[in-house]
Amino acid sequence: MKKKLWLLAMLLVFVLLAVGCGNLEVPITAENKEGIWESYFVYPLSWFIIEVATFFNESYGLSIIFVTIIIRIVLLPLMIKQTKSSKAMQALQPEMAKLKEKYSAKDQKTQQKLQQETMKLFQEHQVNPLAGCLPIFVQMPILFAFYHAIIRTGEIKTHTFLWFDLGLPDPFYILPLVAGATTYIQQKMMMITDNPQMKALLYIMPVMIIAFAAFFPSALALYWVVGNIFMIVQTYFITGPNVGKANGDAKPGGAKK
Repeated sequence: MKKKLWLLAMLLVFVLLAVGCGNLEVPITAENKEGIWESYFVYPLSWFIIEVATFFNESYGLSIIFVTIIIRIVLLPLMIKQTKSSKAMQALQPEMAKLKEKYSAKDQKTQQKLQQETMKLFQEHQVNPLAGCLPIFVQMPILFAFYHAIIRTGEIKTHTFLWFDLGLPDPFYILPLVAGATTYIQQKMMMITDNPQMKALLYIMPVMIIAFAAFFPSALALYWVVGNIFMIVQTYFITGPNVGKANGDAKPGGAKK
């Protein structure tokens, strides 16, 4: 659990750095791109957004929705692996709780025995506790590149969609609130433990998303909302509505008693 919390903490730091760093004020164009990051990640996504918008009669809102869905579909195999890993870990929670109760003493020898028995449990059921984290780190460069592409595509800033200007924050704060709510729902569906630190992240991330979406261009908030809704639907159909409910009725592999 400590390793997972450490990985989540590192991911949170990575998000903050990606949001706060970089040449976000410099438009990305064919003539104005430097290095591997901009040339092979940010610019191709910016170009794709513009081309799709042209197809949709200059609707950059529809373009962002379309490109977000395409990216999520491309990343779907990784997300399925992550979701199934979370489901497998959920199924082992009752057994892990029994081990913690059996080896509850705080001395070093007992704790080492607990770690050995826990690893043995993982091996018996062919579950890798870190398997759900690897897909996250594979996805991050693509998702952050899309974030940069949205922010640095100049054409987006001059267009509107529905009730908001894509280049300005939502004046009614509807998108930020929806982005925060869908982030919460998505994380709640994926939660597999009652650990207090994990519960704290359940509330911290939505609040962060609301804060960012309230001050950043609405195009970015739209991207978060569409991506979150896709993830919620994906999780529901892959694992069912009870993926986040740790209970003793589930067997490893998702079977019910």
